[in-house]
Amino acid sequence: MARCSPPLLRRFFCCAAKSASATSAAAGTEKKNIVFLGSPQVAASVLDTLLAASSSPDSAFQVAAIVTQPPAAKNRGRKLMPSAVAQLALDRGFSGDLIFTPERAGEESFLSDLKGVRPELCITAAYGNILPQRFLDIPPCGTVNIHPSLLPLYRGAAPVQRALQDGVAETGVSLAYTVRALDAGPVIASERFSVDDCIKAPELLAILFNIGSKLLLDELPSVLDGSAKQKAKPQDDSKATLAPKMNSDESWLTFDEEAKVLHNKVRAFAGWPGTRAKLQLMTQNGEPDVLDIKVISTKVSTSCDKIGDENEILFSGNSLLVPCSGSTWLEVLELQLPGKKVTTARDFWNGLRGQKLLKST
Repeated sequence: MARCSPPLLRRFFCCAAKSASATSAAAGTEKKNIVFLGSPQVAASVLDTLLAASSSPDSAFQVAAIVTQPPAAKNRGRKLMPSAVAQLALDRGFSGDLIFTPERAGEESFLSDLKGVRPELCITAAYGNILPQRFLDIPPCGTVNIHPSLLPLYRGAAPVQRALQDGVAETGVSLAYTVRALDAGPVIASERFSVDDCIKAPELLAILFNIGSKLLLDELPSVLDGSAKQKAKPQDDSKATLAPKMNSDESWLTFDEEAKVLHNKVRAFAGWPGTRAKLQLMTQNGEPDVLDIKVISTKVSTSCDKIGDENEILFSGNSLLVPCSGSTWLEVLELQLPGKKVTTARDFWNGLRGQKLLKST
């Protein structure tokens, strides 16, 4: 195979990993090869933890290769950019030739290169690609996944978002073996985390993957010596719930739901795809002007003594007060108009100059 230039990140395995193993063996300190698979920023934090731990002289493992999503077009210039995991690896001086970016994890050339690395163990964290059985058969110690939920709850692509949408008071992170069925492998260890009613998905994701990184380091010795397979507990499939991938069609808020449901959705959808709502601004000539806003931060009003029309949006303190189902009120603290920066509810309200604001019906 031809070798491509590092910026393109079309990586092919060379002899670097074998050389590293040979060097370690000659020194009498041969480390076990681990391959890390991940893509977004939360996965990059896990990789950073692994690289730091592997650099210790008494570490039993080394990160021999990294697998991540191919470069994607980002920002207005649509320039191809590496994933957060690939960028961190390069920033840490990791060999670009050992960063693999297959379109699919079942590609023959990729599986051949993976076998060449001779991994004892593969570790996944928000990789974003389905792993075929031919992949799972390669590492003798198996493939272990950091999953941000208390399995078997919230199996799937969006466990944190769906948990927040459901308004859970507790979630957690699980370290589990990967099998062909979705997030259904035996659980090696898990840790619980209490959820308040303000935290948003990006923050909770970061916290859970940070906890998961520490859990992984604690359990790595048993995973590498095989004893983790003996203590891992099978999941109770009868208690499984699903966490399907988010999509932009779900981002609209309709105020015929209770305020708590809408607040939980704002928290869950923060980051991507966000939450949007249509409001009506009554112009001076009495004609409605539809405003398409992005709702950034909210809370549920504990009490509202304001009086207005059934669909009228009011203002109190620092919040827009939106009437919702069940005589509940949603307080909108921050919002964003198309093409504008995020603004506070107070600044937005002041900009209306006394014009009446209604929720769209």
